[in-house]
Amino acid sequence: MYEIYVGIDDTDSPEGMCTTYITCVIIDELKYCGFKVEGHPRLIRLNPFARFKTRGNGATSFKMVLDSINQIEKAKKIILKKVEELSCLENENTNPGVVFYQGAVNQKLESFALKAIRSIITIKEAKSLAEEIGADFYCFKKGRGIIGALSAIGCPLNDITYELLSYRQSKNYCSKRRINPQSVKVMDQKTYPQTFDNLDGGYMAIEPHTPCPILYGIRGESPEAVLEAHNLVEIDEPLDRYCIFKTNQHTDIHLQKIKKISEMEKFGCYIASGEVEDMPWNIEGGHVFFKLKDDSGSIQCAAYEPTKDFRKLIKKLRPGDHITAYGGIGSQGTLNLEKIQIKSLAPEYIEKNPLCDCGKRMKSAGCGKGYKCPRCGKKIRSELKLRNEIARDLKTGFYEVPPSARRHLSKPLIRMNIKI
Repeated sequence: MYEIYVGIDDTDSPEGMCTTYITCVIIDELKYCGFKVEGHPRLIRLNPFARFKTRGNGATSFKMVLDSINQIEKAKKIILKKVEELSCLENENTNPGVVFYQGAVNQKLESFALKAIRSIITIKEAKSLAEEIGADFYCFKKGRGIIGALSAIGCPLNDITYELLSYRQSKNYCSKRRINPQSVKVMDQKTYPQTFDNLDGGYMAIEPHTPCPILYGIRGESPEAVLEAHNLVEIDEPLDRYCIFKTNQHTDIHLQKIKKISEMEKFGCYIASGEVEDMPWNIEGGHVFFKLKDDSGSIQCAAYEPTKDFRKLIKKLRPGDHITAYGGIGSQGTLNLEKIQIKSLAPEYIEKNPLCDCGKRMKSAGCGKGYKCPRCGKKIRSELKLRNEIARDLKTGFYEVPPSARRHLSKPLIRMNIKI
């Protein structure tokens, strides 16, 4: 018996197609031809801040169990032919890669995958590893996809979620998806929290808004949960096929816990604790920013417009609040927030002019002249104001962005056993 891992990535473009769909088509074709594909295929999301990422930055892999070397070669031909046929090769930024690996998933493969999820890896590094472990790899055009293909094979899954992806018929790719929203509401009520991020208020979070083959995707804790949910969704268009993927989605695998803010780098993903340095501020477009500091330095943090009400929470932060921030750093060097934990709140005060002995609130007598009572005329030379502590409209605890703004890898609070 021969066990062969197959990894595929970088087949889509902003105009369409999807690596998961191509993988689903390939698996169905292999099974039709009598080849054995073991278990659920994997969908592995890579660094969301990578500069040359695909639309969802997801790579796929699966394992074949074959009887002979002759079977291996036949299977390779089927796989490579389908990748070439279905990939968006006309797009200059689509550079598919396919990896075939026979052997144990070792520490080098796992470390490579984690690096691809948490930072940046070059095509040269990927080719070097493939040659070192004896993997066969095939590059279409620049072949950037071999990075994701190797990562999809090697990614350690200590925490696992599942996603059922259903696919449209090609004639409907650019048309409005016809999903019954009431059925999604019923599905969510019956399967949550075993499935999650199905709805965001009246917004159907299971529905993509791109011209890709996916009709909807349901995320959950088990294959049984996502299949049950799938059977509850009502649609008014024919389904082409569906596939259940084992994934690293919503596990926070991309985040690295650091001790010092100064350790953070562009395109990295982190968990960082510190103190709010200044008052949050808005910029045009509705984005909210503040600075987080510790003894080693500071970093600008952002809650962008798509995070909606999460921005209102961020605007309530005050200098001296101690928080832990979860997120990744983009090309501008700003930490894009996925969630925060407020650990302690600084006291907040309101300042008022002093009261006169007659009970009237005094007014300024002029710069450097103290205060004067408007009722009885009494004057005092002190310019000190009275400070009264006021209750904060904020509590300690965890807060997260809404499902519509959640990144694929970010772990929702419901999966952290934290009451929302």
